[in-house]
Amino acid sequence: MNIKNNILETIGNTPLIRLNNITKALPCQVLAKVDYFNPGNSIKDRMALKMVEVAEREGKLKPGGTIIECTSGNTGMGLALAAVVKGYKCIFTTTDKQSKEKIDILRAVGAEVIVCPTNVEPEDPGSYYSVARRLAREIPNSFHANQYDNLANRLAHYESTGPEIWEQTDGKITHLICTAGTGGTVTGTAMYLKEKNPNIQIWAIDVYGSLLTKYYQTGIKDMSEVHPYISEGFGEDFVPENFDMSVIDHFEQVTDKDGAIMARRLAKEEGLFCGYSAGSCLQGLMQLSNRLKPDDIAVCILHDHGSRYVAKIYNDQWMLERGFLEVKTFKDIVTSRGQKQKLIVVNPDQPIADAVALMKKYEIEHIPVMNGNELIGSISENGIFQKMFSDNNFSKEPIGNVLENAYPMVDYNSPVEKISKLISKENGAVLSKDETGTLHIITKYDILQALAN
Repeated sequence: MNIKNNILETIGNTPLIRLNNITKALPCQVLAKVDYFNPGNSIKDRMALKMVEVAEREGKLKPGGTIIECTSGNTGMGLALAAVVKGYKCIFTTTDKQSKEKIDILRAVGAEVIVCPTNVEPEDPGSYYSVARRLAREIPNSFHANQYDNLANRLAHYESTGPEIWEQTDGKITHLICTAGTGGTVTGTAMYLKEKNPNIQIWAIDVYGSLLTKYYQTGIKDMSEVHPYISEGFGEDFVPENFDMSVIDHFEQVTDKDGAIMARRLAKEEGLFCGYSAGSCLQGLMQLSNRLKPDDIAVCILHDHGSRYVAKIYNDQWMLERGFLEVKTFKDIVTSRGQKQKLIVVNPDQPIADAVALMKKYEIEHIPVMNGNELIGSISENGIFQKMFSDNNFSKEPIGNVLENAYPMVDYNSPVEKISKLISKENGAVLSKDETGTLHIITKYDILQALAN
């Protein structure tokens, strides 16, 4: 029988999958090392287990001990799985920019999670680095994993990720593309591959707002390069000891927007539901495509699963608020409907039953209420629904009795980002007049439909 003794034995041996659609304009093969197949849904499972094993061997982690770590979520998950199997406690610090899903998942596997501010210096007492160090000093029988400076991090990838990629490509890999954060994945994997073939190109992908690229180019830790960024899981405001810049051939920076959009493309065009760093990794490769040749075999490491970013990069509203989706206007949405349809309106003296009939006939939820040419309010399916329970004869009453606030009026060329901020639970639509003075309405559904297309 082929049975694993525990969940930790399923770590590693993740698949290498050819990309077929997004990269078809590139001259070479592009392969994805999809590490969300690890049990904790990220590549960090590899180094988390290795750090625990090395700490046990060196006597730094004893039975009944507490593992303490600052994490963006994925390392914490790997450590938590090891802790469950091996009988340790876990306390993790993270930043307030991390997705809620990551924090909830860590708590689901028994970890205590402390959320710290993002926009502070690493040495600030409130930073997630400093809080983890303080807890490690204060809590007896604790082990601070310190993924940034713990060389067991890169050792894990030297021993597993590198050999797997080498074997899966029959030693034909020519380029490794990997986002750079703690330095463990890119350095450890590169060290192994460079030993096998020093001509293999190692491209590290960074984010704007991180100092790693400038440090790689100049050897200077320039804090003026550091500014807040949205991308998760890579980029740093200091240089972790896991880095060995000598095995890296190039650093490439990617914007928050481009990384997020590429992650969504991976899901829609390749069926790979990945996290933020995966999108940024592939985007970095696309930016460097002019350096590739027909015989090259480029391997991109896709670090984690998209389920941890559902409320962020896979949420249209979140993307719109940050200007990451293609900007469309009120006019664009109206035009996209195709055949023009006259705006459905009612007057305050009509019975509510008339509004219900119109909603049913045209499959709409919101109707403006006009008194002649004057917009005086609105009526909604939800408002009618609430009224129905308080008055059995409500359908015969005039619409004026259940009048809601008038919908906001905006310019016909207003961008979707602005329109979306005006639509809420209390306000279900926005109105505008076109060049001829004709009134049009847009609802939340219209915006989602336009973005989907």
